[in-house]
Amino acid sequence: MVKIISDSTCDLSKELIERYNIEILPLHILLGEEEYLDGVNITPDEIYAWSDANKTTPKTSAVGMEEAEELFRKYLDQGMELVVFSISEDMSTTANVMRLAAEELAAAERVHVVNSANLSTGIGHLVIEAAVLAESGVDAKTIVRHIEIKKDKVRASFVVDTLVYLYRGGRCGGLTALAGGALKLHPRIDVIDGKMTPGKKYRGKMDHVVMAYVREMEEKLKHAGKSRVFVTHSGCDRATVEQVKEYLKSLHHFDEILETRAGGVISSHCGPGTLGVLYMEE
Repeated sequence: MVKIISDSTCDLSKELIERYNIEILPLHILLGEEEYLDGVNITPDEIYAWSDANKTTPKTSAVGMEEAEELFRKYLDQGMELVVFSISEDMSTTANVMRLAAEELAAAERVHVVNSANLSTGIGHLVIEAAVLAESGVDAKTIVRHIEIKKDKVRASFVVDTLVYLYRGGRCGGLTALAGGALKLHPRIDVIDGKMTPGKKYRGKMDHVVMAYVREMEEKLKHAGKSRVFVTHSGCDRATVEQVKEYLKSLHHFDEILETRAGGVISSHCGPGTLGVLYMEE
């Protein structure tokens, strides 16, 4: 049997985690001297409140070695193999921590760590693909081979309401030129080769920006994989989220349109008001 595990940056909802029998390994969020576990004892809204009060952005860190060992051991002791997903190695040392944990348990041959080369539900797409295969009895090595092919088909992008969080966090190359007065811009951020890269820059009210961003993807969305599309956001206006979902429904293409809320780590770096439509190419 194969167990599918992901770090918390996959941003899958509780319902999806339960539906696909996935285990989550949380990254850490530091608010000043206080340390929290992503998705366990801190919410994005609490993070934003702390950031506003302290005029700074949070810090995040990789999964803990002991936490990884404990979770891996739980399933290894049941005789299972593990396929474990991490956020892009260009953004975190989490994948390396997972590999070291497997080595400490003398289980490197049974713990297959996948560098997603992505973030948020860009990872989530891959995690669900793996979970479906695991449920049908596919072995771990075959799952990993399938996922390595699928990785290049994930299309993850989003538009941000404020550049402050990304700029301060230094996780998105090319943002320096947008500092100062240009922080009023709403850039599209694409995940390319495991890195966040700024693209088209929008101006105007965020609801108009979001719909312009989504409509520009229409042809690609119509030729995307049909299984699912994610609308993932970090706390957007409800009406805007519903408008995006209705637009996607109007394409009559996807079997499922899944809305998820970005977790603490992703929200810490992207800030409030961020929204992305994430899909996989056919």
